[in-house]
Amino acid sequence: MSNFREVDRQTGFLLPPSVDEWLPEQHLARFVVEVIERLDLSAMVKSYRGSGSASYHPSLLLGLLVYGYATGVFSSRKLERATYDSVAFRFIAANDHPDHDTIATFRRRFLEEIEGRFVEVLVLAREMGLLKLGTVALDGTKIHANASRHSALSYEHASKIEAQLKAEVAELLALAEAADSADVPDGMSVPEELARRADRLARLAEAKAKIEARARERFAREQAEHEAKLKARADKEKATGRKPGGKPPAAPTAAPDVKDQINLTDEASRIMPVAGGGFEQAFNAQAAVAAGSMLVVATDVVQAANDKQQIVPMLEQLAQLPEALGTADTLLADNGYFSAANVTACAAAKIVPLIALGRERHHRSWRERFAQAPPAPENPTPLAAMCHRLATPEGKRLYALRKQTPEPVFGIIKSVIGFRQFLLRGLQKVRGEWSLVTMAWNIKRMFALAGA
Repeated sequence: MSNFREVDRQTGFLLPPSVDEWLPEQHLARFVVEVIERLDLSAMVKSYRGSGSASYHPSLLLGLLVYGYATGVFSSRKLERATYDSVAFRFIAANDHPDHDTIATFRRRFLEEIEGRFVEVLVLAREMGLLKLGTVALDGTKIHANASRHSALSYEHASKIEAQLKAEVAELLALAEAADSADVPDGMSVPEELARRADRLARLAEAKAKIEARARERFAREQAEHEAKLKARADKEKATGRKPGGKPPAAPTAAPDVKDQINLTDEASRIMPVAGGGFEQAFNAQAAVAAGSMLVVATDVVQAANDKQQIVPMLEQLAQLPEALGTADTLLADNGYFSAANVTACAAAKIVPLIALGRERHHRSWRERFAQAPPAPENPTPLAAMCHRLATPEGKRLYALRKQTPEPVFGIIKSVIGFRQFLLRGLQKVRGEWSLVTMAWNIKRMFALAGA
């Protein structure tokens, strides 16, 4: 006698099936649906005209996107396929199957509204007792752009190609004039070749114009910094009566640098150094993460590979969070964020900064590790106060939280969930997509914390 269960795929259901029976009670898909139902989607709902065929409700489509970004399914085609193949996606879609065009259009159309729901998720986490703002750690990670670095074009190379194309246009025009007596290669159409080069010249001219515009913006910024440095030197000389040592700061130039580049696929992206060596076409994604809960409380995406200019914008975002979330009182950041101006900005925002002054040396001796903190300075500047705080046992304990706060979040998002490249292009769109990614992470993290 066989001891196997019978395999029967032909008998129909005796009663209509319920999607509510397809998943266990404690499942991330159920939690995603519950969170989405508590968000304010009225602006999305009102934007539908109500004419034509019935539309999918925004809560259903947003649920698919959030669960997809939380589980490593990002593209609209894979999301559509998952509504057939995955029980969890079937549950979220109520056993319906929105096509990939509908999902992609919804993501593009309501990206700004989805970004606005980020804070609502944080408020919900606070109501559940899962979020305490207090100590916040800031870090950044490079996320690949939806463009290849091989599509990047430097100002110098663009000028060379432009000269080459102009020379070829002159040759083709001469060939066209002598077409009756000259041999034109088989299969070659002179008008088509001229049109192709005219199109490439127009694209090159547009690319060079954008590089020149960036250079002018950079010049205006650097000129202001240059004048501030000159004024500081002059003030120092006036106060001391002695000429400051060292060379005067070099004046910036308005002309584009020969190495200034633009990407023809996504001009907002930049070539950036990445971990492990090498360079990639990428964006610098920033996140402020609450210590303890590991929930992301503020995000940004910038075009600068350096993190030094990102403290002030993040402080502004933290200040704009609802009062119901509480306030951040301590900011942890690595040496990439350090500058005296950033320390002063934190103090002005009434946030205690703990920013590394340099790279920590490995394998310190026990004497260094257990050395007593120096006495607190009298009437210290914000920088001196931070230096002393970093040397105290409490400061060391707090700063040690930095490595275990934002870095695991980035590691899970990139290596476990698999989000390593933006699908969208353009700075504003990738900012919206990064908000969607971190919102999905927050909901997934809330589910883990609630079940802990």
